[in-house]
Formats: sequence, C-alpha cells, structure tokens
Amino acid sequence: MKPWGACRVIRAGLVDFDAAWEFQRELADAVRSGAPPVLLLLEHPPVFTLGRNADAANLLAPGEIPVKRIDRGGDVTYHGPGQLVAYPILNLRERRLGVRDHVRALERAIAAVLKEYGIAPSLRDDCVGVWTRRGKIASLGVRVAGGVSLHGAALNVNADLAPFARINPCGVPRGAVTSISEETGRRVEVGEVADRLVPKFAEAFRFESWKAEPARVACGPA
Repeated sequence: MKPWGACRVIRAGLVDFDAAWEFQRELADAVRSGAPPVLLLLEHPPVFTLGRNADAANLLAPGEIPVKRIDRGGDVTYHGPGQLVAYPILNLRERRLGVRDHVRALERAIAAVLKEYGIAPSLRDDCVGVWTRRGKIASLGVRVAGGVSLHGAALNVNADLAPFARINPCGVPRGAVTSISEETGRRVEVGEVADRLVPKFAEAFRFESWKAEPARVACGPA
C-alpha cells in the first residue's frame, strides 16, 4: 500500500446512533467528491445494531435498549458509553484497497493499541474482530458504498458489558466479551485510548499525517 497523505480526525464525544449514521453518510459523500479521508471517533448511548444479514434470533432480550437494523456487514452487537467507536471514512477505490485489506488494517491498529496496555490480542482468519484469552474485545462491521468505507470498529474500553448477555454477540451463542479495563484490572478512559489509536491507525493505513477537526455533529443524550 503506497503512503496516503493526511487524514482528518474528528473526535465527537457521545453521539446518538442515528445522528452519527447520518454524519457518516455526509462525510462519505464529501470523500467521494474528493475531500480528504476521515477517522471519526465517538461513543454511543446504549443501542443494539444488526447488520444487513443479521439473524434477528441473536437478539435475545433487548428490553429498554433501542434496536437498529443498519447497512453494515456482520451480525448483532452492542454499543454503549465506555466503548470507543472508530468509523474510518476512506476512499478504498482510489487506493485500490479491498474490503478484507481494509478490515485487517483496522484490526491491526486496534491490536497495536492493546499491546501498549500489555494485552495479548488475537486475530482470526475465520471471523473478523479482535480477541483476548477472556473473549472478544473489539467488533468490526463495515460497508463500502461508491468505493468509500463506512462503519468500522467498536473497542470495549470501560463499557458495562452486561448488555452483551442480551444478545449472541456477532452471532456467537454465549460469546464471551471483555474490555481493556477488565484486562488491565484498572479503569482506562476512552479518551486515553483514542489518543493511542490515532497514530496506530495512521501507521496501519500508511497515512503520512493527521489533523484534528471540530465534530460538527449534535451530541445525543448522556
């Protein structure tokens, strides 16, 4: 992969899922028209999402948590505060980058961050995501529309993991999940992990530099 130029980084804080989804589409339209690529980093209020081919039977007992069926790949997952969500909006067609290469680069960036916390990450050929011995720590699901990537990865930092018991995470019955805080035995903040992810993302995707931009998206309920 030849070096990319600069990447814009937008750290948006806590954002309602629908607002973030619409913001992604706006960013993708701009990137498709020639704007520089973007890494959008945020958290969501509690929500379950199902990919376009997800089996609804894997949503066991959502209760009061909203459910969204969306256009990414993958099955069902949970998003909530304490989880770092990374949405790379990149022109893969311009880079002649395949979906699998895109996913693997994102996995590598997350794995590199985990190693900085003394966590041994595991990647699998048969399933996307990042694991530790305790369980899945990062879920991935992407979509490519008009050559531009949307959606991305969710890394459990200090999230409440209880809602994962209401689903079969990523379609795996009773699938174990973990977080950076669980693995390290101390509370780790999302902002700290975001600081570490940006350079690892730039390295994995061979960006030469990155620049922070204002969020320009309305925050959701706290």
